[in-house]
Amino acid sequence: MGVITLENEFPVNVSPAKLFKAYCLDTVALMPKILPEYIKSSEIIEGNGGPGTIRKITFVEGKPSFTRKGLNYVKQKIEAMDKENFTYSFSVIEADVWKFAEVEKVIYENKFVRTPEGGSICKRTRTYHIKGDGEINKDKIKDVYGKKTEGLLKAVEAYFMANPDA
Repeated sequence: MGVITLENEFPVNVSPAKLFKAYCLDTVALMPKILPEYIKSSEIIEGNGGPGTIRKITFVEGKPSFTRKGLNYVKQKIEAMDKENFTYSFSVIEADVWKFAEVEKVIYENKFVRTPEGGSICKRTRTYHIKGDGEINKDKIKDVYGKKTEGLLKAVEAYFMANPDA
């Protein structure tokens, strides 16, 4: 089994506390509000929201520009969460369409760091665990998933700019 690790940084004009809240703590309630055109629902199916919790996100059908065409849901397991340091990791444990047959699982590690202007830098590390001798195109997944993460964070930013008291 091989491992591919990719790192990205994304600037966001939202404080680390608000970004952490939307992306980690209140994602079940906030993400369908922030991205109603893409996320139909988000629910906890096991656990209390902390490490070990399993969350299911159901996507609106027919939206290939944000999710993968044909992807209706994904299940994520929260691996670790540090509310004081704004770090959070989760793994994708199930999806009705897995884009790469060679991938066993993907672990996402996120850290939200304050900028001098009061915004954040989202530092994201994705670790792909590859089955057997499988191979995936590192450059392709870096570009595709980097753009999707950036789009998600820009949507969160726009939500908080329009709803500063949220």
